[in-house]
Amino acid sequence: MATDNSGTEPSVRIGDVTGSAFSIGGSNNTNSVHHGGAGAAAVGPEVLLDAVLELRAALVRLPRGEDRAALDAELDGVAEGLEGAAEIRPGLVTRLRGALERWAPLVDSVSAATALAGLLTSLGG
Repeated sequence: MATDNSGTEPSVRIGDVTGSAFSIGGSNNTNSVHHGGAGAAAVGPEVLLDAVLELRAALVRLPRGEDRAALDAELDGVAEGLEGAAEIRPGLVTRLRGALERWAPLVDSVSAATALAGLLTSLGG
């Protein structure tokens, strides 16, 4: 994971993390999640949907604003695509990773975002 301070908005890029721990944090909060090992390849749409819904529920506690409304809409769209799906559609993991990176300042202290990022990393998107 690296931060990119080249633009006016802070951003985060999550690289490949395999069999390791990583952390997303800010405002003196750090949340670490470890994904890897035997069960990592078995992440299916239900597991990813649960993580998206957990993040969506955690966001309710944050102040409502334009950024949060946009992230809410993105997460709702992804959740619709995962409900009842037999497999994770191509591009969906990349779409979620992009959303987390775009709204990193909003979700930097939400542990559900860290869990979702860990699942995305284990899926390689």
